[in-house]
Amino acid sequence: MINLTIDGQKVSVESGTTILKAARSIGIDIPTLCNFKDFTPEGSCRMCLVEVVGARRLETSCSTPAAEGMVVNTNTPEVREARRFVLKMLMSDHTFDCMTCYKYGCCEFVEFNANCIEYDAVKAFGTERVMAKPIDDSNPFYTYDPNKCVLCNRCIKVCEHLQCNHILAQCDRGYETNINPVFETPRGKSECVSCGNCIAACPTGALAPKQFKPFAYAKTVQTVCPYCGVGCTLNLKVIDNKITDVYSTEGNVNDNLLCVKGRFAYDFVSSPDRLTTPLIRKNGVLEEASWEEALTLVAEKLKEAKAEGPQAVAGLSSARCTNEDNYVFQKFIRTVGETNNVDHCARLCHASTVAGLAKSFGSGAMTNSIDEIDIMDVMFVTGSNTTETHPVIGAKIKQRQQKGAALIVAEPRRIELAKYADVFLQIKPGTNVPLLNGMMRAILDAGVEAIDFCKERTEGYEEFREFMDTITVEGCAEICGVDPEDMRKAALLYATKDKGGIFYSMGVTQHNSGTDGVMSVGNLAMLTGKIGREGCGVNPLRGQNNVQGACDMGALPGDLPGYQKIAVPEVAEKFEKAWGLKLPTNTGKTLTEIINGVGDGTVKFLYVMGENPVVSDPDTNHVKHALEKGNFVVVQDIFLTETTEYADVVLPAFVYAEKDGTFTNTERRIQLLRKAVEAPGEAKNDWEIISLIAQKLGSKGFDFTSAEEIMEEIASVTPSYTGVSHERLRNGDRIQWPCLSKDSEGARFLHKGLFTRGKGWFAIADYIPPQDQADEDYPLILMTGRILEHYHTRTMTMRTPGIQEIAGEPFVEINPETAKGYDINEGDFITVTSPRGSVSAKTRFNPGVMEANLFMPFHYGNNGANHLTGGELDPVAKIPPFKVVKVNISK
Repeated sequence: MINLTIDGQKVSVESGTTILKAARSIGIDIPTLCNFKDFTPEGSCRMCLVEVVGARRLETSCSTPAAEGMVVNTNTPEVREARRFVLKMLMSDHTFDCMTCYKYGCCEFVEFNANCIEYDAVKAFGTERVMAKPIDDSNPFYTYDPNKCVLCNRCIKVCEHLQCNHILAQCDRGYETNINPVFETPRGKSECVSCGNCIAACPTGALAPKQFKPFAYAKTVQTVCPYCGVGCTLNLKVIDNKITDVYSTEGNVNDNLLCVKGRFAYDFVSSPDRLTTPLIRKNGVLEEASWEEALTLVAEKLKEAKAEGPQAVAGLSSARCTNEDNYVFQKFIRTVGETNNVDHCARLCHASTVAGLAKSFGSGAMTNSIDEIDIMDVMFVTGSNTTETHPVIGAKIKQRQQKGAALIVAEPRRIELAKYADVFLQIKPGTNVPLLNGMMRAILDAGVEAIDFCKERTEGYEEFREFMDTITVEGCAEICGVDPEDMRKAALLYATKDKGGIFYSMGVTQHNSGTDGVMSVGNLAMLTGKIGREGCGVNPLRGQNNVQGACDMGALPGDLPGYQKIAVPEVAEKFEKAWGLKLPTNTGKTLTEIINGVGDGTVKFLYVMGENPVVSDPDTNHVKHALEKGNFVVVQDIFLTETTEYADVVLPAFVYAEKDGTFTNTERRIQLLRKAVEAPGEAKNDWEIISLIAQKLGSKGFDFTSAEEIMEEIASVTPSYTGVSHERLRNGDRIQWPCLSKDSEGARFLHKGLFTRGKGWFAIADYIPPQDQADEDYPLILMTGRILEHYHTRTMTMRTPGIQEIAGEPFVEINPETAKGYDINEGDFITVTSPRGSVSAKTRFNPGVMEANLFMPFHYGNNGANHLTGGELDPVAKIPPFKVVKVNISK
């Protein structure tokens, strides 16, 4: 410890602590603009000058370390004069249009100015100076005004150390100095990902979103991002019932970071395209109707379908709706509909995770917390383009890599994270199982497996070893198309580090062997003992904002809330007692089986809440043909979608910003939504709509008056949510399930000491080639996936002009060498054809795509990639294959 005196006060701090931090630790405020987080201090703004007794000059307190016996004065006449001079210099180079500035009311520079009477500095208001530096408005979402920039370098630090994009630098010298992408490339043409995190860090209005209202007295409401599974905290600024800005804060899941969608894509909330009244199809046309008419019709049709038998009713729940919405929906289908035919889009993304990890560990969820990335020594990313699909987690992985942790990436495309990887394995699509088997074979060959862990905490290990004796690293590497030495290097790098996490997503799950791929991930973690410890585990990154919660709530055909199996008599008896009626105990239809049932007439009543299966499901033409034959289809949504074209009734619902409730993010953290704006027209809360239909049919147990009341019922029947309540969440409690009591915060990581199933199970997973293989008619392999700018089927993100400017049209990524063989130029429209359909889209050259491979995002409707997908389902999880599709192309 270092002992020093600041303004007469004695203080002890750790060695290496700066004077600034030491002063703040005892409540002495020293002004500074450039100091930001714990990044390397540079003293560029000079506002934090202090007197160190015995020194020849004033020192910058942010960059000067405290020393034993040091005496510091922070408010002497000399110090005040120096700060006054610095402030005048900064003000002389600053445009003051405060009343129309983005930071009006929260500008740190003006805060200094408001208090600078003590420095006798020039007042901000009334100071007029014409600035000639050009404003950069090339980015679709924000502008950079160098005339307001004080060169504090905070934006550079954020881009370099938090977002880890490394694109900003100080350019030019003297009066002309400004901050721009390197080589002074306009921001709109640079590699900027429009995360807006630089805007949040800027102390002035130099960086500002293009759409904002310069008004300080907006209402601010804290809620949760409606996009990916990271579950970022959002603060919504609201004026006149309209969201005008979005920002975040420190100390939450995302620690102040956001992505382009979370920060800028909120236009959909107040879009004029919102559904505002119920619609009923009459003479082939959807016409406005009253709630009474619509609900009565839905209730009558449900009653008619039930008369046909339990298989005649089905429901598709939604990972975009709250836990409370999903709980009420699955309860409605099971009690009022008298069937377990309920599923949702997890079937298309992580059903194999739920099945595979449940078999291996006993629980099909992410085992670690996001903030545990900060202590990992090695990170293995496979089947996930993390910086695009889960941008904040991707940024945290890059942050950790910059601090010295090892990074392994295995992907069919050379994604951004490959640039930072110690080992990059560009595997052939669909070869996840031989990749993992080969790595485990290399670990066993080197004798670095965690033998004690395997013997004490697992079962099936001996049989697993016998299977592993039948394979070789070389054989697995040949299947994957990688160098066996690179496979060995990756394996030993992962095995020999102390703490490590595996991060995967749909590149592992969306295969006809997806469950095997997931269990192989579990095998690798157990073989190296990297499970059940802080900073060690298996982390499936859930795609949508509440896909974890929708699964937790029992929106699955065989699982009641909390993954309690409907076929277990004790479980059925428990819920029958809680809900007051007899329940069906047979496993219901999965999503794809429900669509098939609509097409063949066995499902006569389909209720779709917040889903768009025409775009998101495989084999779009098949889905359309099925829905065309549908007897009666209800769609509950916020916009007219490709699926509402086949609906008999459309019901208008709330968006996230209009409701209270909870989402559960990818790390199992339950978080509170708070209502920020009023819904348009006659739209209603999702759970309320369902409850009203149930009441029309005379069903009991649907007299809820609030989302908080619904959560109380959830906690009463779901062991892993026992300690969850809205009151605790309002009080700021961090809760991650399993939360077994009211005074528990739950588990930050899973399987400590004991797996959920007791002992972990080593599965035997051999390579099963994908059903689609390139052949003479279809010589290329197509992969599908997400992109940074869009979410799900674009119903929300397509309403943001900036996103449409960047990613308004579907596209096909192709290797330039592959394109050359087909005489295709970048930007050409091409037709992509599979055995299931054809689409047309523009080409984008990407050398990171392997030759003879293509990539298409699935978000787009009319020319969406899912016109091409389909095929043999995973036999366990019933998940369709999306990642390996044989295709041909033509101009």
